[in-house]
Amino acid sequence: MLHSTVPAHVKRRLFRERLATGELLRLPGAFNPLSARLIERKGFEGVYISGAVLSADLGLPDIGLTTLTEVAARGAQIARTTDLPALIDADTGFGEPMNVARTIQMLEDAGVAGAHIEDQVNPKRCGHLDGKAVVDDTTALRRIRAAVDARRDENFLVMARTDIRAVEGLDAAVDRAKALVDAGADAVFPEAMRTLEEFAAIRAAVDVPILANMTEFGKSDLFSVDQLRDVGVNIVIWPVSLLRIAMGAADRALDALLSEGRLTELLPQMQHRAELYDLIDYEGYNRFDSSVFDFDITR
Repeated sequence: MLHSTVPAHVKRRLFRERLATGELLRLPGAFNPLSARLIERKGFEGVYISGAVLSADLGLPDIGLTTLTEVAARGAQIARTTDLPALIDADTGFGEPMNVARTIQMLEDAGVAGAHIEDQVNPKRCGHLDGKAVVDDTTALRRIRAAVDARRDENFLVMARTDIRAVEGLDAAVDRAKALVDAGADAVFPEAMRTLEEFAAIRAAVDVPILANMTEFGKSDLFSVDQLRDVGVNIVIWPVSLLRIAMGAADRALDALLSEGRLTELLPQMQHRAELYDLIDYEGYNRFDSSVFDFDITR
């Protein structure tokens, strides 16, 4: 009821312990707090909070227009609703190294388990668009060192994302990944890898967990969990998938209203009221106050 019963520091510790086993952890992207709770109920190992989803939710393109305050607030809303660890997209850290340090501490306060900081030039753009630019080695490493130095909980995962593959090629991505780990990164997110062999090359280059981004309509093929596990990937995210599916369903429902004037034919595709109330845990609130949940939701 109300909040997760697992404190943030415990979520972080358990997340680190699971990563240390070498197993592959599946983190679907939660587009709101309720979807995070559904991800937990289905049995996934964590939730991902995408900057692209947050910007889209605000009606904005993913080009660095969202603020640290907005990202931290959404992170807190999602983290509080689930016992799962949440990994959040912190873009370029919202400024220079001092800003990166503040970003990490605010995200710690929000209750998430970790964040990734990328090496794009600020303002950034979606990692699967053409025309990206990345910062030089010195700037990229300063961002990660600032993030590591700023955290107060040693189990808060500082992940370094590098977008250099699309700009300078795989060899540059391997070299950048090594340097980011040397700077203190706990994990590496090599963005826009094109093949399983490229993931394998990053895996061979670093001794920390690596993440695969399985976003639709992007630069990477949509590899299966088994394929990614076989090349040593430790975390896989589907950052925008649930939002895309939900918006596709909304689009079709609005078309049905225009053409049919009702949604009767779409009822089998909807989450039932009873399922929604169960996910929200109305009965848990009723145990606290019997006047809250005193109605029939079976119809």
